[in-house]
Amino acid sequence: MDIRSLRYFVETARLSSFTQAAEQLHVTQSTISKMVHQLEQELGTPLLDRDGRRLTLTDTGRVVYQRGQEMLATMRTLADEVRDIQATRRGTLTIGIPPMINLLFTPVLKAFRERHPDIALQLREETGQQVEKLVAAGELELGMTVLPADSGLALRTLPVAASPIWALAATGTFQAQRRTLKLAALADLPLVLLTDDFALARSLRRAFAAAGIAPRVVAQSGQWDWLVEMASAGIGVALLPEPFVTRLAEDRVQAVRIVEPALEWQVAHVWNGRYLSYAARAWLEVCGEVLG
Repeated sequence: MDIRSLRYFVETARLSSFTQAAEQLHVTQSTISKMVHQLEQELGTPLLDRDGRRLTLTDTGRVVYQRGQEMLATMRTLADEVRDIQATRRGTLTIGIPPMINLLFTPVLKAFRERHPDIALQLREETGQQVEKLVAAGELELGMTVLPADSGLALRTLPVAASPIWALAATGTFQAQRRTLKLAALADLPLVLLTDDFALARSLRRAFAAAGIAPRVVAQSGQWDWLVEMASAGIGVALLPEPFVTRLAEDRVQAVRIVEPALEWQVAHVWNGRYLSYAARAWLEVCGEVLG
C-alpha cells in the first residue's frame, strides 16, 4: 500500500473535501482524486461515497481511515526517532524547573554537560503549577514539579527525589531538644508559607485539608530564604523541605521534622505523554543515575 495514497485519503476523509485536502497538502485536486482512486483500486472497493460535492465514508472507508491515522502517526514517530538517532550529539532541550527545585539539580547539570556537550540545555524557571500547565499545553517538552500534580491535566509523572518537610521557627518556639512535631500541632501556630502558585504550597494545603486543619497563614512569600528570616524573627512557623534546612546555620532557627503524618516534598518530572526527544530521554537517564 502506497503511504502517500493513504495520507491523501486520510486528509480527504478528515476534511470531507478533495479541494480542502489539496490546499492542505499543497497539491492539485486532480492529484488527490487520482491517488484516492488508486488506493480504492488497490483495495478493490470504494472508500468514499461521492454524492455531488458531499463525501461520506463507506464501511471499508471508515476502517481504512481509522487504521490509516494510526499508521501515519507511527510513521511520524518513526521519522522523529530516526532524526534523533541521526542527531545524537546535537539538539536543544528546554526544561521547566521551579526555583526551589533547581538546587537539587546542580550535580545533574554538571554530569549532563559532560556527557552531552553538544545538546543546548535551557532552563526555564517557573513555579511548579505553571510548569505543569506549560507541559500539558505542549509549550514545554519536559518539566519538574512537586507531587501530587494537577489531576485535571493530562500529565505523566516520574518521581525523582523525596525529602521530609520540617517546621522552622524562632528558637524557643518548640520544646528544647524536640526533633519532631505532629502535624496537628500546627493548627495552633501562625504559619509563613510559600505563595499559592508554588506546587509545594498546594501540597501542604492538601495535607492540612486531609487532616482537618485550618492553617493560620500570617504571611506568604515566593522566596524560601525570606520565609526563614520571618521564622527566625518569630513572625510564624515556616515549612520547608529538608535540603533547605540543612543549608541553615543551626543557631538561626529551631527545626523539627513533621510527623503523624509525615509530610514529604516529592519532586517529579512531568511530560504530556507524547513523544520524548532524544535530548529529553538523555536528561532523564542522567537524572536517574545521579539522583538514584
